[in-house]
Amino acid sequence: MQNDQLALAQTRGSVDPRVKRPLPTWVSTTALLLPTYGWLTLAVFLPLLTMLAFSFMSATPMGKTPVEFTLKQYRAFIDQPYLLRIGFNSLMMGFWTTLFCAILGFLAAVALVRATVGKAREALLVLILLPFWTNGLVRVFSWTMVLRENGFLDNILHMVAPDAGSISILYTRYAVVLGLVHGYLPYMILTCYIALVTIDDAIIEAAASLGARWWTILYKILIPMAAPGLISGAVLIFIPVIGSFMEPRILGGRVGVTMGTVIEDQFTQAFNWPLGASLSFTLLAVVLAIFATFSGVLRGRTAG
Repeated sequence: MQNDQLALAQTRGSVDPRVKRPLPTWVSTTALLLPTYGWLTLAVFLPLLTMLAFSFMSATPMGKTPVEFTLKQYRAFIDQPYLLRIGFNSLMMGFWTTLFCAILGFLAAVALVRATVGKAREALLVLILLPFWTNGLVRVFSWTMVLRENGFLDNILHMVAPDAGSISILYTRYAVVLGLVHGYLPYMILTCYIALVTIDDAIIEAAASLGARWWTILYKILIPMAAPGLISGAVLIFIPVIGSFMEPRILGGRVGVTMGTVIEDQFTQAFNWPLGASLSFTLLAVVLAIFATFSGVLRGRTAG
């Protein structure tokens, strides 16, 4: 009956006021996105803009030194060349951490998808997420008990070979990378798992029935189809790793000086917020340039 009334009203050139018109799509979309983007603006973009403004100042505005706007802070890599070496070491640390996470995470994800089902898979996923349930500082300090001289590894070695020397790697770059891999490996496992779990088993079965060996299936099917997960995991790992300061400071000692520790010192020790902010944005620009370059290469390969 109501439909008949609406059709009659439209025929007469008017709409019954009792019939509610649907809201435009953009109104509902804006209402759904506004809380999220409003929070991101307040919690992320405003602090970033504040730090960007600090990076162009000659001194920290909370002090008594007169503040002027200058580009001097962005010349730090020229005026202090040792920062270039530290920046390169930070990038290499991020590269090796991401590489080891990619290898171990991909293999672990393949094992989860291909060799487990049901509750066994759920239990393993919970174990993978377990590091996120513990405090990061506790995880890092626990590695000092494992890697130090007369630590857990040394005791195990001396039980097998009493006359063997110490294998302590604490306060080395190896220890830093090991601690970072432990902390960020779950990101890679989960992103690769999400990509691999969507692969139809019929594709692998067809390849096997046509005589493809396991390494052919791995390199021709699994790795290409898991590429989105590998790339997502690399982004999630590489960016925070090159700016990390807790693992390098605790596990690296004197050799653990990275851009993250230098930036932290500028904010907490030297109270030179403009320099710390400029170093942060310079590092961010380098990372974005690296990912822009590799994204172009990947698009070119895909197009080819």
